[in-house]
Amino acid sequence: MRNDTESRHVMPWRIEDIDLTRIDRQRARTNEDLLLLLCASSFIESGSDLYTSNLSVFFNGDPEVSDWLNNEWEHEELQHGRALKTYIQYVWPEFDWDTAFRNFIEEYSKTCSFEEFERTRALEMVARCVVETGTATLYRAIGECSDEPVLKEITDNIRSDEVRHYKHFFRYFKKYNQVEGHGRLAVLGALMRRVMEIKNEDSEIALRHVFATRYPDRVQDAAYNRELTARVNKLVRHNLSADMCVKMLLKPLDIPAKIQPGVHYPLAKITQHVFFR
Repeated sequence: MRNDTESRHVMPWRIEDIDLTRIDRQRARTNEDLLLLLCASSFIESGSDLYTSNLSVFFNGDPEVSDWLNNEWEHEELQHGRALKTYIQYVWPEFDWDTAFRNFIEEYSKTCSFEEFERTRALEMVARCVVETGTATLYRAIGECSDEPVLKEITDNIRSDEVRHYKHFFRYFKKYNQVEGHGRLAVLGALMRRVMEIKNEDSEIALRHVFATRYPDRVQDAAYNRELTARVNKLVRHNLSADMCVKMLLKPLDIPAKIQPGVHYPLAKITQHVFFR
């Protein structure tokens, strides 16, 4: 049954249709920090199936949500990982992506548990909105800081997917919250918990395994790894669209327009610090 449904889903774009020979490989290789960031992002995207299986169980009994997760969202997220891996292997063939990913997924899989989920379906959808907000913002920033046209095309495609995924999760949040009736305080709590977890778990784990594979002789050098992380994050910090990010985060709170400016600036500063400190 699932295979039949999968075959009916038409992907919005395909990495196989992008001509990688247009890449100026030597030019792309000059920005190694960006390649480190792309590797980390490819790991997280390639582990999306871990979340899908857990989410499917969490939302069991609601075919509208579980079918979308299994037959659309998962395939598009995994393509993001495959697209970034394909780009990396074309530009940086000496990087042992498969070994690094295997080591990453062994650690990362331990964080993808039901204990990490919010206590209700509506609040878990809020958490998913935060994740999609972070990724959409990240890929927009990568596109802004890169002058390589093929990478810009890939990241623009991924960003568009993430914004569309956000809209799905937001719609499902409203659907569940009509029943659960969470107020703004509960929604804000779910938002902030997931914002803090994004930085502490996903990207730090991924970057650590990228560094370990690229610079094996510096694995135990904590100061060096902190310096690398700061350097990688600095790449996108100045191109981070905090305004877009905050607008997406504010939507589940349904704050009246007249008081939104009062929370916009502090939330923007928190978001910028947490996502790309």
